[in-house]
Amino acid sequence: MGAVQDVLVPDIGDFKDVEIIEVNVSEGDEVGENDPLITLESDKASMEVPSPHSGKVVEIKVSVGDKVSEGSLVCTMEGAGGGDADADADASEPAEDEAPAAEPAEEKAPAEEKATEHKESEEKAPEKKEQPEDKAPAEKPAPQKPAQADSGSVDEAAFSKAHASPSVRKFARELGADLGRVEGSGPKGRILKEDVQAFVKGVLASPPQAAAPAGAPAAGGLAVADWPKLDFSAFGETELKPLSKIKRLSGAGLHRNWVVIPHVTHHEDADITELEAFRKEMNEEAKKQGFRLTMVAFLLKASVAALRQFPEFNASLDENHENLILKKYFHIGMAVDTPEGLVVPVIRDVDRKGIFDLAREMGEISEKARARKLGPNDMAGGCFTISSLGGIGGTGFTPIVNAPEVAILGVTRSKMQPVYQDGEFVPRLMLPLSLSYDHRVIDGALAARFAAYMAFILGDVRRLVL
Repeated sequence: MGAVQDVLVPDIGDFKDVEIIEVNVSEGDEVGENDPLITLESDKASMEVPSPHSGKVVEIKVSVGDKVSEGSLVCTMEGAGGGDADADADASEPAEDEAPAAEPAEEKAPAEEKATEHKESEEKAPEKKEQPEDKAPAEKPAPQKPAQADSGSVDEAAFSKAHASPSVRKFARELGADLGRVEGSGPKGRILKEDVQAFVKGVLASPPQAAAPAGAPAAGGLAVADWPKLDFSAFGETELKPLSKIKRLSGAGLHRNWVVIPHVTHHEDADITELEAFRKEMNEEAKKQGFRLTMVAFLLKASVAALRQFPEFNASLDENHENLILKKYFHIGMAVDTPEGLVVPVIRDVDRKGIFDLAREMGEISEKARARKLGPNDMAGGCFTISSLGGIGGTGFTPIVNAPEVAILGVTRSKMQPVYQDGEFVPRLMLPLSLSYDHRVIDGALAARFAAYMAFILGDVRRLVL
């Protein structure tokens, strides 16, 4: 049985007096390493405090509504992290990565050389050289190499805000890895030790001099001039407003996608006169059931029809940029505007759901997004994305492709326009469509056909049921 230990709030960056919004465990629960104990929420982000080791929760010291900072007592735990467990480990055989056991031999070696004759030291020298080589797998990777391969300094601000435990932070420091650039694979995107190791291996395996695969972007992206450094207060009054966590995280992806993907945007107008009349009629019925029926629900169904007709749009390039992975499922992302920034939750299996089902799910997931309750799985696996600005305005824009997808549909406000039909101009409600696509996969003619087909489907609501 392990000793009872205090579990404290780890390094959470520059956050202080952060409110607890959820206690994830109860006294007596058995938890594993990195399982969430409590959930914190500040004005910038929500985060979880993980268990530093597996064991049993003995006593919880906090409750919902309490405010904590680094070092605050969360609970007491009995388990693998306790003193008894450590003692057991010491009594057993040394672990593979137990470096201290090798240090006495290295310290003793110089003294032994002085105590022996020169000839004997020469005979022993090869043996001494073999010892560090044998221990290398346990003591490496060497801290200097990742930093040299990265050829860039650690972003301390991003490092401090990374979603990782203190032990992982220490491990990253030892390897010179920038946690702000490591993608976490743990719960809620938490960075694990394995993620840091994979990041370091990736940096070492991809030096700037290495040749990129055919069609892949050059290492490091485009060379650009340094960002201008100005003291704006010299020109007048200023105010510093930090970017939200969502904008900081999504900004890096948007920059990558814009630089790496050769974007082209095709514009098309869809006649939705009859569709809008039908939507308004059915929206009254939807309101009685507690949700709203918006145009996006019809756009989701129309997108499935177009993706079936043009499967190249429901695809992604493989890692070597040499093959196209065609998808047989239809998960579509939907851009949602929140106070913290834009997020893109994914509606799954759109082809299997009716218009009312989609509208209801859209309402639920939008509320979840604005409440900052979306998890990594809610935003993963998308095939195609729709970004609608119709409720705000605009006549067209260039949405950025959400890699590894190959296309995204932007929608702006519909408006009445005179359309020449049967020898005369008649008022028709036209919806502007802006289709951005990856020109490495899709050429202009195919994009034009896709957009025209979307307009054709939206122009006759009956075709959505075919």
